[in-house]
Amino acid sequence: MRVRMTVMAGLATLAGSLGLYPLFENAGWFWAGFGAVLAVSGGGLLARRLRMPAPIGLLFGLAALLLYLNLAFAGGEAWLGVVPSPESLRRLGELADEGWRAANRYAAPVPLVPGISMLAAAGIGLVAVLVDLLAVRLRRAAPAGLPLLAMYSVPAAIREDGVGWLAFGVGAFAFLALLMADSREQVGGWGRTVTTRRRPREVPLAGSQPPPGDPADRPDSSALAASGRRIAAGTVAVAVLLPAAVPGLHPRGVFGVGGGSGRGTQTVTTPDPLVSLKRELTRLDDSTVLTYRSDAPESPGYLRLYALDRFDGDRWTYSPLKSSAKDRLSGDRALPAPPGLTVAPSREVTTEVRVRPEVRNMTFLPVPYAPAKVSIKGDWRVHGPSLMIYSLRDSAGGRSYTVKSLLPQPTPGQLAGAGPYPPEVVAHYTAVPKNVPPQVRKLAADVTAGSATAFTQAVRLQRWFTMSGGFSYDLTAPAPQHGSDLVDFLLHSKRGYCEQFAAAMALMARILGIPSRVAMGYTPGSEEKPGEWVVRSRDAHAWPELYFEGSGWVRFEPTPSGAAGQGTALAPAYSQPEVSTGGGPEDEATRAPDPSSPDAGSTAAPAGPRHRNDEGAGDATGAQEDDGSGFSTAGWLAGVLLVLLLTAVPMTLRILTRWRRWAALAPSPTGTTMPARRTPAPDQAWKVKPARRGREPDPAGTSGPALGTRGPDPAGVAHAAWQEMREDTLDYGLEWRASDSPRATARRLGELLELDAPSLQALNRIARAEELARYSRTRPAEPAEQLRADVRTVREAFAASVGRRTRWRARLLPPSTMAQTRTALRTATNRALDVTARVNDLPSRLRRR
Repeated sequence: MRVRMTVMAGLATLAGSLGLYPLFENAGWFWAGFGAVLAVSGGGLLARRLRMPAPIGLLFGLAALLLYLNLAFAGGEAWLGVVPSPESLRRLGELADEGWRAANRYAAPVPLVPGISMLAAAGIGLVAVLVDLLAVRLRRAAPAGLPLLAMYSVPAAIREDGVGWLAFGVGAFAFLALLMADSREQVGGWGRTVTTRRRPREVPLAGSQPPPGDPADRPDSSALAASGRRIAAGTVAVAVLLPAAVPGLHPRGVFGVGGGSGRGTQTVTTPDPLVSLKRELTRLDDSTVLTYRSDAPESPGYLRLYALDRFDGDRWTYSPLKSSAKDRLSGDRALPAPPGLTVAPSREVTTEVRVRPEVRNMTFLPVPYAPAKVSIKGDWRVHGPSLMIYSLRDSAGGRSYTVKSLLPQPTPGQLAGAGPYPPEVVAHYTAVPKNVPPQVRKLAADVTAGSATAFTQAVRLQRWFTMSGGFSYDLTAPAPQHGSDLVDFLLHSKRGYCEQFAAAMALMARILGIPSRVAMGYTPGSEEKPGEWVVRSRDAHAWPELYFEGSGWVRFEPTPSGAAGQGTALAPAYSQPEVSTGGGPEDEATRAPDPSSPDAGSTAAPAGPRHRNDEGAGDATGAQEDDGSGFSTAGWLAGVLLVLLLTAVPMTLRILTRWRRWAALAPSPTGTTMPARRTPAPDQAWKVKPARRGREPDPAGTSGPALGTRGPDPAGVAHAAWQEMREDTLDYGLEWRASDSPRATARRLGELLELDAPSLQALNRIARAEELARYSRTRPAEPAEQLRADVRTVREAFAASVGRRTRWRARLLPPSTMAQTRTALRTATNRALDVTARVNDLPSRLRRR
């Protein structure tokens, strides 16, 4: 059983888990992980007691971990509080989803909500399973250090300060103890230690015995100890010196010399900006990020960090930045001119910024757009096309710097009369992947129908998001991960925060042929002292920037502002032009400039929509769309066919289950009249008493069909309809309470979904039939065809009450079928384990005989 090694493996895992402390606000996660390690160790001991092979022992550890998580986090839904049930497994899945959303919502240290606590226990338990397998079962203690090291890599990757030396030292000492225990068992397995004689320091007299404890009686381990010291010294030297000498591991090259100072280039990588945005918006402390002073009459506008110019169908990111020495800021060196800003007037603004020392990992500098000169200490660089200021090794935390920027002030007339776009701008900033759903393309065209210029389209998009589209600001909405999330935001839920609004408007603008990108940074914040502004975590923001020739990149604001939205967001004045009473608001807002106006001289260009993706501009934009080059048609077809086949398996099982359930109730010819017995529902079998044998048929004739045919059992039909409705409820993600009576279930579902009259009547008929079949001697009067039609009606009502994503999941991956599959696999596993146990006990039973 190797009890000693099992204990040492568990202690090493617990000691290694101490490195996770920077991720959580309190120590409750450790005790959850402690229980997981105990459960895994017990499962491993049981597997070795039964002499199971290593793969089965791994399954024992995973099963013990599942039983522990089920008991600790879903005991109320489990059978007998311990045995996993479909409800408890569903609860664990909900907790995992809740924990994942919370981990993406909060910045470390995160609050210990139940979902995060369960994920921490599950992660520590999985590490314990691997350590137990490697160190105890396979007798490979050294590789067991890899999963232990993985627990240190998580806080080291998330937090700049990493893991404290004390926590790391405790984990390292525990790993060394595990190695020592394994070595002791390995050596002890060979039997008694063999000693070697060596020449003593003093030659004893003839016939005398060497004194006790003489070195001649001990093993000669001096050579082995010397070899160990040399290996240890060499290992430490390699671990310390090699990373410093490998090019690319340090941005400044070998020992801080060279690297970025040469002519070579280096790719800049940072954490996902949009994930950081969600964490900033939902920080519980709402801490101060920076303060600044500006000579602008009001404020210098938004402070931009990132310009995300690439959309891959799921997420917005920025193009890889190739950094070189020529991009470095030095002295009074002026930055590149803002792209496209040649006609619109601009105002020079000087801003003095002070970033709080507590800010971590801010390697991009928040500056007002468009920066013209930046004075800051350290190695900071500029990306010319986007004017993003970044560093390869420095952070803005605790720094003060001065920014001179050009604040564009275009007028509606100048934006409406903007000239044609440069080809390079069109090629890069209007690229749209082909997997964008056609509903989004049609929606963009419908919202901006009748617009004469690109500016008209932009204003209508902004107004649709903030006024007429029915959208609401909601920080609890999950961050978009896939293109389907964007479709759900635009067409169904219409709830989200600035990331969804900015991403959606930028994409719709590209669909219309307007060059666009997503900017991310901070709003101006709040003026707490005269001339001094404070920017907090809640001021983190994302917004779209659209390109207009002559005005450059222009900010728009589709996110609702004020108390019901992003509190400090503000739509720019040019996107809210004055409306006269004589014409429609859109026509007046986007009309071409008057030739007699003072600012119309150089902008009186034709106002036609030259940017549209029509036949004339198709060549300019089509080259940037994903054409799938490099993949053969046969490979695509084979992959699609395989995905369709795999996807169709759960759906097919659900259809077959439904067909078999109703086919079993089909009438069959017979020569006698059989009294029908009530068949209990699967989830209520313990409540129904079996019918007494020999009971006389109902004189009213309700107990069965006419003589000569054997019709469907009315009670069986009711139970089948009830079971079908139960599985439909689970498939569409609705709550099913097994403890509720049929009448209570129907009432709760009707109130929850606000069903119409036909659907509510169908639901009540099904519940009434199930109630009579369970508790009454009166046979349900509803025919099978009626109940079957009622089930279809209720299913359609369920589908209409949920989102498109849930409907597709109910069709392709119905949870009821998945639960049945899991139950079947669990039953088969239990039977296999029972057979294995009997086979193991067979020799002992034969010896007893």
